[in-house]
Amino acid sequence: MANRRGKCKVITLRSGRVVEEATPGQSNQEEEAAREPETKKEQETPTPSSPKHVLKPYVPKAPYPQRLKNDGKDSQFSRFLEIFKKLHINIPFAEALEQMSLYAKLLKEFMTRKRNWGEKETIVLTEESSAIIQKKLPQKLKDLGSFQIPCIIGDMNIEKALCDLGASINLMSLAMMKRMKIEEAKPTRMALQLADRTFKFPHGVVEDLLVKVGKFIFPADFVVLDMEE
Repeated sequence: MANRRGKCKVITLRSGRVVEEATPGQSNQEEEAAREPETKKEQETPTPSSPKHVLKPYVPKAPYPQRLKNDGKDSQFSRFLEIFKKLHINIPFAEALEQMSLYAKLLKEFMTRKRNWGEKETIVLTEESSAIIQKKLPQKLKDLGSFQIPCIIGDMNIEKALCDLGASINLMSLAMMKRMKIEEAKPTRMALQLADRTFKFPHGVVEDLLVKVGKFIFPADFVVLDMEE
């Protein structure tokens, strides 16, 4: 038996008509019939395709990006150099003022010698300079030592006068002084040290004696020493 104490819900109409109970099968069919046109509409409406995400190739960043700006500076430098070499301004003054800020840095580099005015030049060096740089100096020969030359002193012709004695004096024997008829010699307190460490004291000094060598005449002072010829 049904529980009479349970709740009961009744719907009555003012007209007195009785509403037939709807079977569960009919209600499901009606709901499916109402949903079918909506599903058809959803199938008919094309869904917008989502844009495909394309991966761009990876480009690494430069570690020193300021170095990549040299190309622009070089182009500015070449243009500035062309204008500067003409020695006169052939552009409007307003344009020159606009470009002045760009060329200020180039002028500073000129002053600090970071840039050169001209292009690279090739300079040909002499043989001496090349030998020094390449370290190909000629071998130094030994000193030949003393040598003999002919000369004329006064009226006397001397065929073999010994030169380059290694001393800072001109030496003359006492006998030659007498043959040249030189009466007096200036006294001196000079002392001559020989190779064997002995000392000789000269007779005197003859000053301003003319010596002719070839076409040239030289005044020279001679130290007179009493020695064998």
